[in-house]
Amino acid sequence: MAPVVSLRAAVALTGRFPALAGADLTVGSGEVVVLDGANGAGKTTLLRVCAGLVPVTGGEAVVLGYDLRRSHTAVRRQVGMLGHAPALYDDLTVLDNVRFAVRAAAGDPARVDAAMERLGLVGRLRRTPVVRLSAGQRRRVSLAVLVARRPPLWLLDEPHAALDAATRRLLGELVEEAATGGATVLLASHEPDAALPLADRVVTMGGGRVLGECDGWRGRSLGPSPRAVGGSHVA
Repeated sequence: MAPVVSLRAAVALTGRFPALAGADLTVGSGEVVVLDGANGAGKTTLLRVCAGLVPVTGGEAVVLGYDLRRSHTAVRRQVGMLGHAPALYDDLTVLDNVRFAVRAAAGDPARVDAAMERLGLVGRLRRTPVVRLSAGQRRRVSLAVLVARRPPLWLLDEPHAALDAATRRLLGELVEEAATGGATVLLASHEPDAALPLADRVVTMGGGRVLGECDGWRGRSLGPSPRAVGGSHVA
């Protein structure tokens, strides 16, 4: 089976700066891979490349069978990305935002209500304009879009930010369910305590490259979370 993500010496520019400077990464179906590294390591750029938001200017990049060197936009309907800034319309209600995003991705509108209920977007909150929501509520709306769309590739950039403890636990459940159902998850995080239990692999980045990797803790029953040392996680 072909990998879901295949990067070979991939280069991507932010302005004239190579935010990806020869990145190599292969991710298979159903894997949960956590991207680790300091600010500026290239984690967000790698996610945005996989989402078809940043063109690849060198090397090879194939995501879900799409050659991103030929067209970096064709893959967009097949991926779901949760970025730092939720891609929501402030003047639309919560319900209308989720419905619109699902329709735009050619998803099944019948999944909208169940997804919103799963994320606690019920009652008056459904009809509340997004502009009135807190940062945490906006993240829940974006997660509801992912759950309703069921994309084969989830791209999560610091997904635990602004979430309360209950929603963080729910996020873990959603990631596990997506992966168990065959979806692939790439997750960039500075929070090892939250991210490692979700991960099959932890990939460390620096300078726009993949520096190394280690096993994650997904499916394991372990003790205390590790502490980060020099960009790598140790027990």
